[in-house]
Amino acid sequence: MTDTTKAGGDAGRAAARPGTAKSAPTIYDIAVLAGVNPSTVSRALSKPGRVSAKTAQKITDAAQELNYQVNVFARALPTGRTQTVGLIVSDITNPAYFEVIRGAETAASGRDYTLMLAESAESAELELTAARRMLATVDGLILASPRLSDEEIGLLASKKPVVVINRSVAGVASVVADTEVGVTDAVRHLAAMGHTAISYVAGPERSWMSQRRWESIKARCDWHGMQATVVASLPPTVDGGRRAAAGVRAGAATAVFCYNDLMAIGLMRELQSAGLTIPEELSILGFDNIFGSDFTTPPLSTIKSPLHELGVSAFRRVLDAVDQVDAGQEPPAPPTELVLRGSTGRAKGA
Repeated sequence: MTDTTKAGGDAGRAAARPGTAKSAPTIYDIAVLAGVNPSTVSRALSKPGRVSAKTAQKITDAAQELNYQVNVFARALPTGRTQTVGLIVSDITNPAYFEVIRGAETAASGRDYTLMLAESAESAELELTAARRMLATVDGLILASPRLSDEEIGLLASKKPVVVINRSVAGVASVVADTEVGVTDAVRHLAAMGHTAISYVAGPERSWMSQRRWESIKARCDWHGMQATVVASLPPTVDGGRRAAAGVRAGAATAVFCYNDLMAIGLMRELQSAGLTIPEELSILGFDNIFGSDFTTPPLSTIKSPLHELGVSAFRRVLDAVDQVDAGQEPPAPPTELVLRGSTGRAKGA
């Protein structure tokens, strides 16, 4: 009699807890509502195959009714897994990262993982701080166009699985788009339009991809016998593109590649405000094919990067490392693609 009364009192208190503002529902609350033992709830939530389908459904229904949320950090205690992967991008306002994030999120959802997002605001110091904090709670980390040194990235990768997007670091898994395809087609197009001198407006000084794009442009220009010069590194933003206008006008180039579409848009606006017509007096190309790159007047020609594919691939590779799965031979780098619009045309006087 005494034991029955005590159990009933405990059950009543447990059932009352979800209705209070002081605490979130627990497995004990689910157990009361489903009419099972708390240990059964624990097994059903962590390893569903260990309970009958009927019991599992009762527990699932009770958890949904109570709006129960799994505590990933508590779940990580026995498994060592938090079911989360971190993603750090250099600038959250840059539309180029939208598809990278969406690709990684799509892959994460398919594996019952949560994506944790942070940005570095183009700062190597902030990036390192965010990475160190994330490593304490995530199963793996994705760095999109990182500004860290190779040594810093290698040190992070020695602690937990790390995959790098648009960067090559010795000993660290990476996913890099093949710039050669898009650049080759772009330079060939400009050569056919009579252009003989090309400039490249570089991105951040610490950007590995900015250097990679310049090397590809220079190699193809050399092959066509075209002059290629660099305009100094600037922030990869619309304002950075505007600031590049003076350097572009000081040179002899009749066509300009910009590190990304944002810079190309800024350059175009600044030159047009100074009275230049695009592409009659200067052809302009960007990189990435971000959303809105065709909203300009004229629409921006650009080299499309496989951004969504990079996000998906990076997440899959970090999960392979977490699961210690041998992914075998690395898949070929996804190619870039030339997208011709109205901002490129025949060279003046050609």
